[in-house]
Amino acid sequence: MNTTIMLFLLQDGITNGAIYALLGLALVLVFAVTRVILIPQGEFVTYGALSYAMLATGQVPGTAKLAAAMGVVAFGLDLFDARRSLRLKRVLRAFALNIALPAMILALTYGLAGPKTPIGVNIALSLLIVAAIGLFLYRIAFQPIAHTSVLVLLIASVGCHLALQGLGLVFFGAEGLRGPALSNTALTIGPLRFTGQSLAVYGLTIAFIVALWLFFGFTLMGKALRATAVNRLGARLIGIRTTLSGQIAFLLASLIGAISGILIVPITTLYYDTGFLIGLKGFIAAIIGGLVSYPLTAIAALLVGSVEAFSSFYASNFKEVIVFTLILPVLVLRSLAAPAVEEEKD
Repeated sequence: MNTTIMLFLLQDGITNGAIYALLGLALVLVFAVTRVILIPQGEFVTYGALSYAMLATGQVPGTAKLAAAMGVVAFGLDLFDARRSLRLKRVLRAFALNIALPAMILALTYGLAGPKTPIGVNIALSLLIVAAIGLFLYRIAFQPIAHTSVLVLLIASVGCHLALQGLGLVFFGAEGLRGPALSNTALTIGPLRFTGQSLAVYGLTIAFIVALWLFFGFTLMGKALRATAVNRLGARLIGIRTTLSGQIAFLLASLIGAISGILIVPITTLYYDTGFLIGLKGFIAAIIGGLVSYPLTAIAALLVGSVEAFSSFYASNFKEVIVFTLILPVLVLRSLAAPAVEEEKD
């Protein structure tokens, strides 16, 4: 170990930590608004990355068809929920959101997919596809059970993760994929060389953190989401649509996951199940942040990335074990600080 190696490891740790920060922020956002521990966040990463990689080769990813199929199911659920007061305006709104929107995304994907399609178009298509999947996932799997316990929501989240991971194997196969870099520029500072991809990671992470701060602090919709997080029933009593709040939270989480995947896939080869491990590291950062604090989650994510980088140098065979061990002292300290609760007796 010397100064140059240490700087390289820190650079690698900060790059990885920035990705984990994005995922951790998405997990905190979803849990705060819906009480769902979003295990499928890793699948959003995989779907965004591999959809982008397939579009770059001129192929149409199966995720576009999945979004259309989920829209049909969501439309059926909307009709079933509104069966007692079925109005034309409500039916048309549900049709536009659940049928017309994914059909338009599917048509755009088929129409624009090609080996010479610009990178920006492929990124936009990937984000639209994954955003639709995230929106419909909440409508199908979590909205009907939104008022149940956190444990039930966690079980549903695990089930969604397993289903989406299996579908990922069907859509992308067992072989890994890599996508084209967003930029070929590079910046050299001393012994360190910053590629355009790593600069994009830093810039987008900072932009998202600032955007979330502005969104929750200064917009009416952001304040509605905060109110839903503090007291779901109270938010409903003052006229806030908590269902819409959950949909917005899942929409933002799926977009953040897809962007994270698009940032990662030019750097390393991703497989259909790689996102789960990446999402778990974002989950560790979210747990250290208490699933409530955005700044603490971002700082914890940088810590997780740095520990992972140095662990890969000193003990590469145990780097995952070392990273996941970070959660243990945090849980112990939180359990000691939590007030004692007496067990209920029958």
